[in-house]
Amino acid sequence: MESLRYSFHKSPVGPLLLAGTGATLDYISFPSGRTTIKPRSDWQRDDAFFPETRRQLDAYFAGDLTEFDLPIRLNGSAFQNAVWQALYDIPYGETVSYGEIARRIGEDIAASRAVGIANGQNPLPIVVPCHRVIGADGSLTGFGGGLPTKQFLLDLEARVRPMPGQQLRLFA
Repeated sequence: MESLRYSFHKSPVGPLLLAGTGATLDYISFPSGRTTIKPRSDWQRDDAFFPETRRQLDAYFAGDLTEFDLPIRLNGSAFQNAVWQALYDIPYGETVSYGEIARRIGEDIAASRAVGIANGQNPLPIVVPCHRVIGADGSLTGFGGGLPTKQFLLDLEARVRPMPGQQLRLFA
């Protein structure tokens, strides 16, 4: 396997680890949380790498980008890849439940727990928007970057595009 390059990118949710090959982005990791990725000893630090990823992340956090267009690589099982594709297809500013993701990939609602596990193993949060998946009752549930980060991302998107049932406030 090709050695990965990595760098850190300053963001409103803390420094994000970016890692990938010369052709693809393979990982984004939050600075804390239960699924934080640390650079491996065989990875090469390259702070000039990922200029387009940086540009798009900055535009996303500024509220100017609602859809990423990056060369990514997802290395999961067939089930994980199906879940991750379903995550990628959730429109900006919208949320769906784990059960809805299960339904969208052709599974029974009983697969919602497995969907949650695959969701938590998403190697490219933000770009593959796992933060848009919530509990069936509308509650925030587990997130690899922590629930405050999930809430921040959902609030960011709600400011740009209101969630269903919310009013866009022009004046605070």
